[in-house]
Amino acid sequence: MDSELRGKRILVTGAGQGIGHEICKRLYGLGAKVIAVSRRLETLQELQKECSGLQIIAVDLSNWTATRESLQNVGPLDGLVNNAGVAIIKPFIEITEKDFDDTFDVNIKAVFNVTQTLVKNLKDGSSIVMLSSLASQRSFAGHSAYSATKAAVDSLTKSLALELGPRKIRVNSINPTVILTRMGRDNWSDPEKANPLLNHIPLHRFGEVKEVVDAVIYLLSENSSFVNGHSLLLEGGYSVQ
Repeated sequence: MDSELRGKRILVTGAGQGIGHEICKRLYGLGAKVIAVSRRLETLQELQKECSGLQIIAVDLSNWTATRESLQNVGPLDGLVNNAGVAIIKPFIEITEKDFDDTFDVNIKAVFNVTQTLVKNLKDGSSIVMLSSLASQRSFAGHSAYSATKAAVDSLTKSLALELGPRKIRVNSINPTVILTRMGRDNWSDPEKANPLLNHIPLHRFGEVKEVVDAVIYLLSENSSFVNGHSLLLEGGYSVQ
């Protein structure tokens, strides 16, 4: 699985930090030719210092036109990882119009725009991986807008799996529960907050970044050659409760 990604050209959004950053580093380590996309140039330059030869594109994906202009000349691709996302977690009654628009602009509109812009660049037989969330399929307090966007991502995943299937392009999503990025550790370090959720996870722990990256690599590789249109729940068994 690892060696077959060598030399493959794969574009990753949301590459400046967290899971996206680690996806880029893993792909680079496997010999892939990575195009890293993020809003902040400085974080991309830091990534480039760790992974020399990495191609970087700084663009605000919430800007429809700027995104299309920035991505139009990336060249042929073997894979696309739509990782960029925002999470504005508030009670439903407190969600503002700006909160709603910001969440939808990045979490689904940008995913649609990036994929539509790059679909002509994707080689037949390539793979698209969407970073969704368990919140697309299960309800959590304060996640109303966020959950709606991730449900839309899952729906888009299925639609694209159908439409791009004739080109042998596979499209799948990964749907994690809490993942212990630096932000995840900060937000879920309080046992009073964490334990009610952990008590619903049979493995009684949250996910590690490596486990998400492993799933991305699997779905980009030919080891998942007959997996298409699926949402891979990465949640330690939460859904069997």
